[in-house]
Amino acid sequence: MRDRRPSLISSPPERLKALRVATDARVALGRTGASPPTRAVQTFLLDHAQARQAVWRPLDIEKMERALRASGADVVHVASRAQDRADYLRRPDLGRALSDEGRLALDGQAKGADVALVIADGLSATAVEMNAVPVATALLNSLASNGLTVAPITLATQARVALADDVGAVLGAKVAVILIGERPGLSAADSLGAYVTFRPETGLPDSRRNCISNIRDGGVPPVEAAGKIMTLISAMCLQETSGVTLVEFEKPLTALSD
Repeated sequence: MRDRRPSLISSPPERLKALRVATDARVALGRTGASPPTRAVQTFLLDHAQARQAVWRPLDIEKMERALRASGADVVHVASRAQDRADYLRRPDLGRALSDEGRLALDGQAKGADVALVIADGLSATAVEMNAVPVATALLNSLASNGLTVAPITLATQARVALADDVGAVLGAKVAVILIGERPGLSAADSLGAYVTFRPETGLPDSRRNCISNIRDGGVPPVEAAGKIMTLISAMCLQETSGVTLVEFEKPLTALSD
């Protein structure tokens, strides 16, 4: 990924050069008098605007559904109990629960799949549109090659992480995976998060989930993230737990036990 950060120090120390390579943070930007240079300020304002836009811009549902169906996946669209974006931002609790219509849509699907995969807008539709399909495609291929069944992909809007617990419980899945847009920052507005839970149930605490964050160009590449998710699923089905009690390790996948 091209580094857009202005480097206005003519000869920054070697340690600062190395730090710029290792982080997207604003390092060695220089100054004009007591103030940051104009270019650095403009870049900051652009990043701030992109972060705000990522939070408020709605997810392109039709585009996502077309891309997922092109990969051979069945898709079900649901929403949380949040009525709109403002409601979603003010009431995180509503984003964690399925709407009645969403629950009804899932009730009509086959139950008992090994994995329920949810793709949700979260706090960055930009992150989802850029990264979710590559992660999902790689993950679905790995699941299929290992004989694991997957419920239709649940495409969720106005959703928080815990919505996957509701989805997984309704579908009777053994493992729930949610790919969700992370809160944008001033270094990245396109960061996707993956949360994986064994035996999902409504109302589970955060300590029952395992997370892979910063999935994006410049962070964890989507295909690599899919591999990490598979590692988590493997560990969960062997240990029959998830979250803080899970011991993570590399092991070939086997079919989930009953």
